[in-house]
Amino acid sequence: MRTTNHLTTTLGLLALTSLSLIGCSGNQETADTAVAPPMYKLIPAKKVLFNSFVDCNMAEAWVGDTFRIFPGKYGEDPLWGNARDLKYADGKHAEEAFASKASDFTEPVMPKNVPVGTPGLHGAVWFETVYQDPTDKSGKTLYAVYHNENYPATLPYDSATGEGYIDKKWPQGLTGPTSPAAVCRIGIMKSTNGGKAWENKGIFIEDLQPRLIMKPHNTSKTFAGGVGDPSAVASGDYLYLFYGEYGYPGQYEEKAYDAQKEWSGQCISVARIRLSDLDNPVGKARRWDGKGFNAPHNGVGAPIAALQIPREAGGGAASSPTGGFHWGPSVSWNTYLNGWVMLMGKVTGSSWAGSSIHISFNPHKDLGEAMQSQAWSKPKLLLDKPGYFLWYPSLQPMNTPDDVANKHTCLRLGQRARLFVKNIRPEKSEYKSEHIIEFVK
Repeated sequence: MRTTNHLTTTLGLLALTSLSLIGCSGNQETADTAVAPPMYKLIPAKKVLFNSFVDCNMAEAWVGDTFRIFPGKYGEDPLWGNARDLKYADGKHAEEAFASKASDFTEPVMPKNVPVGTPGLHGAVWFETVYQDPTDKSGKTLYAVYHNENYPATLPYDSATGEGYIDKKWPQGLTGPTSPAAVCRIGIMKSTNGGKAWENKGIFIEDLQPRLIMKPHNTSKTFAGGVGDPSAVASGDYLYLFYGEYGYPGQYEEKAYDAQKEWSGQCISVARIRLSDLDNPVGKARRWDGKGFNAPHNGVGAPIAALQIPREAGGGAASSPTGGFHWGPSVSWNTYLNGWVMLMGKVTGSSWAGSSIHISFNPHKDLGEAMQSQAWSKPKLLLDKPGYFLWYPSLQPMNTPDDVANKHTCLRLGQRARLFVKNIRPEKSEYKSEHIIEFVK
């Protein structure tokens, strides 16, 4: 979703922070949920370096007795060039798959990008989550939730449909003053052979042109707007999508722009779609609007208040070069805690600058009941590495009897897990793990 070639950071000393969480935000929580979140330990461990391209959440699944991972990027991108880095690798367990050499990865059969103005797949995609259909006992029916990026060049505005983008006062991208910022959307692909070939099912959540934030206000060198960087988990009859909200909460108008209003509608949001709609998902998602999942797939929802950074604590709009918001959620169900765990990054400057990873908890298994999808604890610092950009944190299973026997993935974990993070400096980018997290009741 981003690149590391043009980032500039200042080398700082490594600062590792292991914290036990105490207390939680009462925002949008009922009285019976206002309890202290779980405690945890962050334990230094032998470095594990991932050997292939990663620029998003790690999507993975057990296909039979094979642990399969799907990192990378695929498709057209006028800013960075067409990509063929979305590949998969296998292992008898997670550690073996993560240790795969670059030459061990295989490129799946992907749907082709279609010409401009033609319905179909436009722009580049990254697989962020793989949902596995439990009714297929072979484990081969997979649904990939993907992050999609486009520009006015790949998806020009169509007045008949309202889709696409108008190249007027377009904000700057990552590669210089003349480069365009991207707009992100979220879609679904399906595989019936364990991820060796994929069929595009379409975009199921997006922001349209009126919500994009243009010059002179958008100076962050990130996105022009949109929704992206998702993590999806199944709960009951729905797939719940936690994602970054980067658009204006209403129609953006230059003369009426309000930074406070922009901030109020951004950070990490949640939407949901029925599992039965995954084969035909276009237009089927509903966003949280502050009271329920009532907003349409391209409408204005409300972010999770407990995850927002207050303005007085440095919170800011996504279009601001000073940042001030959490992003890139990675959500997992924890069988030891009997609750949900979310990791996220924190943007503190332009071009996705931010050196820290944060953690939040939700004790409610049913995310559809009342306000339970909103009942996240206030994010606490998990890891800080000044001098680095830290992106795409995730918790991953290990080669333990429990992890293998229960076929754990990044979506379902036990008491201990590997913490993986993309560590970025101007001269080098590594997706690696140097810590194990252990939860304590």
